[in-house]
Amino acid sequence: MFISPMLLQKSYEPFDHDGYISELKMDGFRLIYSNIKDKKLYTRHHTDITTRFPELLNLDIPKGTVLDGEVVVTDSSGKPDFEAVMSRFSMFNSDKVIYMAKHEPVSFVVFDVLYHKGEKVTHLPLYKRKEILDAIIPVNTPILSKVMSIESNGTALFELIKEQNLEGIVLKKKDSTYEIGKRSYSWLKVINFQYANVMVKGFRKREFGLLLSYEDGKYAGIIELGMSKEERKKIYQMPKKDENDKFVFIEPISCYVKYRNITKSGTLRLPSFVSIDA
Repeated sequence: MFISPMLLQKSYEPFDHDGYISELKMDGFRLIYSNIKDKKLYTRHHTDITTRFPELLNLDIPKGTVLDGEVVVTDSSGKPDFEAVMSRFSMFNSDKVIYMAKHEPVSFVVFDVLYHKGEKVTHLPLYKRKEILDAIIPVNTPILSKVMSIESNGTALFELIKEQNLEGIVLKKKDSTYEIGKRSYSWLKVINFQYANVMVKGFRKREFGLLLSYEDGKYAGIIELGMSKEERKKIYQMPKKDENDKFVFIEPISCYVKYRNITKSGTLRLPSFVSIDA
């Protein structure tokens, strides 16, 4: 059984409020784990990925249960490795999948329960669903655990996240119901963005995208987010230096961007435009 997950709204700052809990935001991909008739694994977009993660089919999840959580892979320091989990997500070769499931299994970090003992529980307040989840997963293990959750204290948790260079936090109303398939202000994400000055060297000819480099000339990625039509127009009107079949090249200009992290290949992950330097 697939249930379209409840989605998050953005908050630009963390806060403390007795009516909220604060959770660590896991840097992986969303998973709906269903064990109604049989065990099925679904992405948030309803893609059936059951065969890609056989290690999760052995979990002791009671019949009649549907869980919502995040699949992650951790690095040697215990931090979520987004590139590693997406590499595993993109793996289709059955022999490789079986090998990885045995030798480098993923972790399923659960933060909500949608069905319990065959009954829908999405109408219950979050704190009640958390009590049910505690009964379903009484002990955390490397492959199955509950997300770290604390009362209020969003500001302190976010500071800790920044110190550890993790993705961010989620702030949730304690009494919130689970709003199936909706993006709700009852759940707020606060992302720990990084910031940098990079150079815009050109733009794509077809769909929008700015070609970025670091100040030393090394490739930094493509920016597709955060830029208004007026700001794009300014870039398009810059004097052209050269072009090929994909890009128009301009005299490099400095640009301030925010991003999630530096990838293993050295590019900015999900860069978003902030401003053009004066």
